[in-house]
Parts: sequence; C-alpha cells; structure tokens
Amino acid sequence: MYVCVCKAVTDSQIRAALDDGARSVGDLRRELGCCTGCGRCGPFVRAIVAEYKAEERLFPLMPQATPA
Repeated sequence: MYVCVCKAVTDSQIRAALDDGARSVGDLRRELGCCTGCGRCGPFVRAIVAEYKAEERLFPLMPQATPA
C-alpha cells in the first residue's frame, strides 16, 4: 500500500529499509524520500517505525550461524 503518495513509497519499501538497517524516520527520509513532500505520510511512517521497533524487541534478531 502506498504510504507516501508524493514520493510513491510503499509500506513494503519502508519495512525493507528497516530490515536493511534504517532505524528512524530521518533514515527513511534520506533513503526513500518519504516525509519530504506534503508531510501527510509522517504519522503513518512513524507508526510503521514504532511497530517495527516493538516487534524487534519482542523477537530480537538472532545471530547468523556460521557455516562449518
């Protein structure tokens, strides 16, 4: 679903950026350009970031096993 219509940014793109290391709305602004146009997407972007951080606390990333 499109979250930022001005820059055509989807919720999937935001989650992928968070998976790749983005940790804040500022990071997403720099990477994807969301929240730089009209600003209406700001609350939605912040909600996705908060949801992501809550999930990360519940299910922390497991260290990758090294091949033998």
